[in-house]
Amino acid sequence: MTTRTTTIPVSGPYDLGEVARMGFGHRDEADVDGVMRLAFCAEPDLALPVGVEVRQQGAALDLTVHVAEGGDLDDARLAAVAAQVARVVSADHDGVAYAALCAADPVLARLHAAAPGFRPALFHSAYEALVWAVLSARRSRAQAIPLRLRLGEQLGTTFTLAGRPTVAVPTPARLRELTALPGLPADRVPRLHAIAEAAAEGRLDTGRLRALPPEEAAAELRRLPGIGPFYATLVVVRALGHADVPATEESHGQQAVARLYGLDAALDADALARLAQSWRPFRTWVQVAARAVGDRLPA
Repeated sequence: MTTRTTTIPVSGPYDLGEVARMGFGHRDEADVDGVMRLAFCAEPDLALPVGVEVRQQGAALDLTVHVAEGGDLDDARLAAVAAQVARVVSADHDGVAYAALCAADPVLARLHAAAPGFRPALFHSAYEALVWAVLSARRSRAQAIPLRLRLGEQLGTTFTLAGRPTVAVPTPARLRELTALPGLPADRVPRLHAIAEAAAEGRLDTGRLRALPPEEAAAELRRLPGIGPFYATLVVVRALGHADVPATEESHGQQAVARLYGLDAALDADALARLAQSWRPFRTWVQVAARAVGDRLPA
């Protein structure tokens, strides 16, 4: 393998362990040993699988980036991988401003104090979030995780990162070769092919989708077969790297915010949207923290 290193600066309170332990999608790292292991298709073209070991050193994240033999990891590609990792681990926003926002609100100050270094962990890309959407539809997360692993082992790339095998999903070109996957209904294969085609055409570029108004990006994603409003919103909120796009329709998020504020009645989408106005410009981060950290707070 070819290996290179680089560093990402971090502003404000930050704890890589908190980010790595945030279970969502295929990530399930109850045991964190100081290294966050990421294996993914590198943007913008998604044609190069990479494995990244992320370690925190104070106010910086040290990256060790691996590519398989023959892969090109020049300076431009390394910078692009670093930017992608920064988005995935939410190190690309102003953490000082987020801490100040929380300190000004007694409820958020309590939440922030429970895990000062927490930041949302995101999907590696819009492409990979959509692949997860197809694999996880109508099945539990516990069932979808091994299915994603099976897909990666069949057509993707496995990296050994800090002594542990870590599997990247197939590149779009490889995903188009999929004919069947044990445990995956046959009607899901054409949906994965459609995602691969959209990615190959550049329509799933995370930067391009992030630059669109969130509603427009979600509408574009819904044109893909099998991607309804729920999964389109999942991609927008949990893959593109926005810090200020709340998922007001998401029931678990509504319940978490209601618990956080000690409300007897459940919040509906309109009530949550009104409450979240005071969280600008970090409405996404607050809502994710309410779900991920809120249970640690005493009643």
